[in-house]
Amino acid sequence: MKKILIPVLALMCGFQPLMAQTEVSQAKFKVGDDPAYADPAMNDGQWQTLDVTRTWDSQGIPASTKLGWYRLHFNLDKAMLDNADMKELVVFDLGPIDDADETYLNGVLIGKTGIIPDKDNEYASAWATHRRYAIPANHKALRWGKDNVVSVRCYSGGEPGGMFETPAKVYVPSRLDGARINFTDTKDAKGQNVVTINLTEMYPVSLKGNLKVELTEFPSGEVVNTVNKTVTVTDKKPVNITLPYTQDKNLMISATFTDPKSGKQITSKRSLKYILTPAAPESPRFNTAAIYGVRPGSPIHYRFGVSGVRPMTFSSADLPAGLTLDPSTGALSGSLNDRGNVTFTVTAKNAKGTASQKFTIAVGDKIALTPPMGWNSWNCWGLSVTQDKVLSSAQALIDKGLADYGYAYINVDDGWEAPERAADGTIVVNEKFPDMKALGDGLHKEGLKFGIYSSPGDYTCGGYLGSLNHEKQDAESYNSWGVDYLKYDWCGYGREHAGEADRGTMASYVRPYLEMEEFIREQPRDIFYSLCQYGMADVWKWGEAVDANSWRTTGDIVDTWPSVLDIGFNAQAPLSPYAKPGHWNDPDMLVVGKVGWSNNLRDSRLTPDEQYSHISLWSLLASNMLIGCDLAQLDDFTINLLCNNEVNAVNQDVLGQQAKRYVQDGNTQVWARPLADGTYAVGLFNLGEDVANIGLKPYLNQLQALIPGITADRIANLRDLWRQQDVPAGATWAIPPHGVRLFKLTVK
Repeated sequence: MKKILIPVLALMCGFQPLMAQTEVSQAKFKVGDDPAYADPAMNDGQWQTLDVTRTWDSQGIPASTKLGWYRLHFNLDKAMLDNADMKELVVFDLGPIDDADETYLNGVLIGKTGIIPDKDNEYASAWATHRRYAIPANHKALRWGKDNVVSVRCYSGGEPGGMFETPAKVYVPSRLDGARINFTDTKDAKGQNVVTINLTEMYPVSLKGNLKVELTEFPSGEVVNTVNKTVTVTDKKPVNITLPYTQDKNLMISATFTDPKSGKQITSKRSLKYILTPAAPESPRFNTAAIYGVRPGSPIHYRFGVSGVRPMTFSSADLPAGLTLDPSTGALSGSLNDRGNVTFTVTAKNAKGTASQKFTIAVGDKIALTPPMGWNSWNCWGLSVTQDKVLSSAQALIDKGLADYGYAYINVDDGWEAPERAADGTIVVNEKFPDMKALGDGLHKEGLKFGIYSSPGDYTCGGYLGSLNHEKQDAESYNSWGVDYLKYDWCGYGREHAGEADRGTMASYVRPYLEMEEFIREQPRDIFYSLCQYGMADVWKWGEAVDANSWRTTGDIVDTWPSVLDIGFNAQAPLSPYAKPGHWNDPDMLVVGKVGWSNNLRDSRLTPDEQYSHISLWSLLASNMLIGCDLAQLDDFTINLLCNNEVNAVNQDVLGQQAKRYVQDGNTQVWARPLADGTYAVGLFNLGEDVANIGLKPYLNQLQALIPGITADRIANLRDLWRQQDVPAGATWAIPPHGVRLFKLTVK
């Protein structure tokens, strides 16, 4: 789990340009820990020089390093104050730090984030927090016109480590630099949807001004509600205004704060959560692909995804010998020994009706005929994952209806391993996971699948035991626990790789994954093999050769639009030739719902329109669909995103051809893929910051590369998949910033 954070400064709405600042990109660095390192008089001339925009392990510092000190030197000209309209503060902006820090100015502690563990304190990571420490301009530690030493004590709970992403800056803020406007969509005590406008001030100042809020309907611009009031905000007392709204309309909210002293304004606007997916019928409806791949003799754990009111019964008049169908859950179990396709019919019945699906099990060498759908613990729980949390997530997957749409994998990420192996070298679970086999058995009983995590290195990203030199033992342990999915994360192997004679060659990247592949394929069960190595050495070119079922193509995703833009729209465009049934490109997990990588969960920072684009693109890309949020806290909007059967059908299409980008016209992109029934899935994306009027007709020439001879009069039908309704092929749609229209196109 390589951690990547988009700089917060670039994302804040209404950010005012800095009036005066000084910037440092390099610092002196030393591994270890000594309070004397904060002393400004200490000579750091012999310390190593590091780039503060890159993690320390990327610059040759051992990734296992836990504690290190940076010393940054700033010469602060008092003229910085002259150009500022607020002369009371000086801000030290250090960017993100992996994972916890204490920061000293000329030997005086000025701030700390996260908790560095010691005998009295437990460790708390804050790697996703942007460090900004504000002090009074007359602070005793400031040395105007002289050299100032900022000493940063850093603790890394697991690689990478240290400062990264942005240069360090010192600046005198303007009056509105610290003001922020954010929106939170929730429900009130009566269950009504409400939006809270939150005006905050990050610096110790008081701002009095006018806050104007406007709620409008998109795209008509009709005003639904307004608020206009004088408010006072401080760092200790934010301003909150709550407005009711309805999710059956696409509503936009805009808030502007005006500071009368400076005449400056900050404005923030975004769409509110709105639901496009129509309610599923109460009668049974099959929502999953009609084919499933399994190796001869491997145990089958499959759950038919059928929506509709419960109770529901499942039956099959022609169920093959060796298989059992649970009549109350639709869980299929057993095994088939003979190669070839086995087809039978499954019927689901409830009080509202009956539905049937002709289903094929392809018994052979290929598994994962469609991309995996399920849940992974990392984006919500991080290293705080426990067996109880995993079980509650599995139950929520069922109770909230996600299992009815094909979400089946329950994957435990990093943090389950004990500090030491057993005497015979067998991997052991820690106290958070009392019984892995019982966990696997419980999931299988419901027709769900069980995933686990490890690394080819000595340690994982989080500092837990990896599989180095124990690959065969670990594969056998996974088999005994009933594991169906292995996420194998490069992380700790970087230390081994650094000492290899052929390091940097393709062979050096293939080797650790080929070794584990040998042992997991020897096991008498199917284990989905997921390579997590961030696209190094063009993994998409050789992932199939090590029989990987998917491979990460990028670094870790976070819940920001720049991250989705970079990982999804930019990085995936050239990779379509490498995806096929059984072998999938993986641009990382879904960042919708409540995430946080720890016990501190929050709503995804993606706007509703960005979340629609995120799910639409991942569906077009035939990507792994692994939910990263807390399933127990799913709201109606997130369920609407994850449980649209027509959108999911694009991702699960059995032809398995990943979409290509056919149009790049300014901020407009068109992605499309062929589907097994002879139709095409097409996404129109607006990547810009303003509303765009986009139609399909102007881009039909570019789509001829996919649909030869396509013209407007050859379009027999165009279906809006999110709204599940047919629309005019020649229409133009107002698409909001970072929004999408996703279609299924049928040609004559």
